[in-house]
Amino acid sequence: MAYVFPASTSVILGPCVIFFRLNQMFLNSELDPLQRQKVFVYSFTHTSVPLPKSSVKLYMVPFKLFPVLRMSRSCAMDKSLVFGDEHPKNLLISGVLGPTKSQRFKMLDDSEFNSPGSTNDLEKQLQDFFSDVKAMIKMGKEEDAVDLLQANYEAVKAQVDSGDQGIKEAALLDVIALGYMALGDLRTVGSLMNLLYKIVNGLKDEELLLDSILVHMGSMHAKLENFEKSIYFYRRSLEIMERKFGRNNSLLCTPLLGMARALGSDGRATEAIKTYQRVIMVLESSRGEEGEELAVPLFALGNLLIKEGKASDAEYPFNRVLKIFTRSYGEKDGRVGMAMCSLAQVKCAKGEVNDAIDLYKTAINILNESKYMALDDKALEKMRIDLAELLHAVGRQQEGRALLEECLLISERFNGKEHPSLVPHLVNLATSYSRSKNFAEAERLLRISLQILGKNAPPDDPSITFPMLNLAVVLFNLHRDEEAERLAMDVLHFREKAFGKESIPVGEALDCLVSIQSRLDKDNSESVELLKRLLKIQEKAFGPESMEVIETLKRIVHFLNKMGLENEKNPLQNRLSVLRNKHKQKIMY
Repeated sequence: MAYVFPASTSVILGPCVIFFRLNQMFLNSELDPLQRQKVFVYSFTHTSVPLPKSSVKLYMVPFKLFPVLRMSRSCAMDKSLVFGDEHPKNLLISGVLGPTKSQRFKMLDDSEFNSPGSTNDLEKQLQDFFSDVKAMIKMGKEEDAVDLLQANYEAVKAQVDSGDQGIKEAALLDVIALGYMALGDLRTVGSLMNLLYKIVNGLKDEELLLDSILVHMGSMHAKLENFEKSIYFYRRSLEIMERKFGRNNSLLCTPLLGMARALGSDGRATEAIKTYQRVIMVLESSRGEEGEELAVPLFALGNLLIKEGKASDAEYPFNRVLKIFTRSYGEKDGRVGMAMCSLAQVKCAKGEVNDAIDLYKTAINILNESKYMALDDKALEKMRIDLAELLHAVGRQQEGRALLEECLLISERFNGKEHPSLVPHLVNLATSYSRSKNFAEAERLLRISLQILGKNAPPDDPSITFPMLNLAVVLFNLHRDEEAERLAMDVLHFREKAFGKESIPVGEALDCLVSIQSRLDKDNSESVELLKRLLKIQEKAFGPESMEVIETLKRIVHFLNKMGLENEKNPLQNRLSVLRNKHKQKIMY
């Protein structure tokens, strides 16, 4: 088999009926052109905790200029926690990013892998090659890495076209795909997966290295959001490893964890939960009930249970993680702080707000004192914002505001006073001051944020509409209605163009505009038409029986009643009565 070699001797192988909550709304600038207008809303509202009403809704400013916090309430695990360490010297961390980092097992101590022949030589060459690619990327030599990967792809493709479609070709294509994954070139990865599938599909399960290749294919398909294929490859790898090592060997935890994540991402939560539970049982039987490795599946299981609304069930695994880390590292270790953060999320979801606040405070103190995370780490920043949100929710605005100010100061220190990363913190602080009726200070902060955006974003960037809409609400509260109306109209037109006329951001602008115009004694018929547009958006986004729909129906009925349009009002009044009764029954049961 002819392979291309580099200079070294190794083989070549990546917004006014609104309440206070922290939202993140942004465009995913990495999507293809056909998808780029879609808006993704990540709400960090604690749904079990009724937050007090306010005239302001807080946005974490969106779009490509800003360091978007694409985090759920999950906490990252310590990178040193890996499985299959019966043979730690043979673990190769692939660097592939699926839902979480994935490890590639190199089970060379197995007698089959130690037999004489070319397989071990090939593995060594592949390891050396992938190390070369990672080193180039780390040094910023991405073009060199691409050249290296492309040269090897052309060589192996020629071999495949000539009829050589064995494990060696599959292994090399696998590592080339890992290289492009590390580079973030998902399009090329997808193409390589198609070719690799044709080869792997014809290989027998007994082929050496096949289980490892299948695990990688599962991880990469998960990254490509092809969850069915991801599950298929993880399952096949699992079946091979079960025959080779038995059903209770800890080496099975890698494909099991990957498959559980893919199942969860595919909406198959029940199967995912059972799979995580199996991982836990396997580790308990092989490592004991207090093994540090249990933290990974326990964390994942807890996060999935919270996502599925089973906060009470999630408390047990997070408590176990906290105990494991406390016992292993001591009460002041950063990993203990991370575990406390997850447990705080559970307490919050259960409505135990004061307990959640105490846990968050302790966790942040531990993380700061242990220097486990950098002061400007985005995960630590999100913990401060989550805690600030809870403090505002229970009326402790001054404490919450202090945290928001801390976030702003840290961002200023590390990024400068005119960096766009300051905008979310300025908007957060403005929201806090609005909640305390200090609208003048809120206006000042929002205008600063708009100045920063004006210097860093193009005029048509929809990011600008988020502080603009907040400013419209502040001006409305300052009774500067004409100015507020002009801003809200500008936001509406901006968002219609950027997100589409039936998008959620447009609905929020319509909501704000109607409230402003109603105080300006505008034509009621115009308000009704705007509210009807809002109703259609809410019905599509939240469902025809949602609370958002009920609130908008109430407003439409109110305006129709003022206009004396009984015939048009009555059907909507009847619908509203039905929906109210349904919601009362839900509360009762």
